[in-house]
Amino acid sequence: MVRRNDQRRAALVDAAIEVLARDGARGLTFRAVDTEAAVPVGTASNYFTSRHDLLTQAGARVYERLQPDEATIARQRAAGRDRETYAGLMRELVGRVASFRTGYLALLELRLEATRRPELREVLTERVRADVEANVAYHEASGLPGDATDVKLLYLALNWLIVEQLTLPDVFTEDERERLVTAVVERIVTAQ
Repeated sequence: MVRRNDQRRAALVDAAIEVLARDGARGLTFRAVDTEAAVPVGTASNYFTSRHDLLTQAGARVYERLQPDEATIARQRAAGRDRETYAGLMRELVGRVASFRTGYLALLELRLEATRRPELREVLTERVRADVEANVAYHEASGLPGDATDVKLLYLALNWLIVEQLTLPDVFTEDERERLVTAVVERIVTAQ
C-alpha cells in the first residue's frame, strides 16, 4: 500500500534529489533515501511503488522547485520588452538554476539513467518537451524580442553554461557567467 502523507512524500523526494546529486542514479536506493531523510528504514518503500516511481517523482520535483515564485513572475511581466531586459531575465534564470545545484545535478543523473531506461526516457522526454513548449508559449505571450527558435537556442546554450557552472565551477567566474549570458542573448536574439 502506497502512503499518502504529502509532506512526508515531498521530504522523501527531496532526499532522493540529494542522493541522486551526491551518489548518482546507481546510489539511489530506498535505504539511501530513508537515511538522507532521517526516517526509519522502510519508509520510502511505503511511499513509492518502485525505484522507477522514485526516479520519476524526483525528476518532477526538480522542475517544481526550479519554477520562479509569483513575485518573480510578476516582476518579469512588468519588465521592459527589449534585449537588455531579456538578458536580465536570462541571467536571473541561470542564477536560480545554478543556486539549486543538487536539483540540477540530480536532473543530469536522471538524464544519464534515462539512456538505460526507456520508460524513464519517455517520461523525461515528455517533461522536457513540455517545459520547452511552455517557455516558447510564455515568450510569445510576453512580447519579448525573438522567436521560438531563439528560445530553443537560448535553452541549449544556457543549459550547457549551467552544467559548466555546476560541475566545473572554477572555469568561469560569476562575473564571466553574467557577461556570457548577456552575450548569448545579444547574439541569438535579433533586435526588433
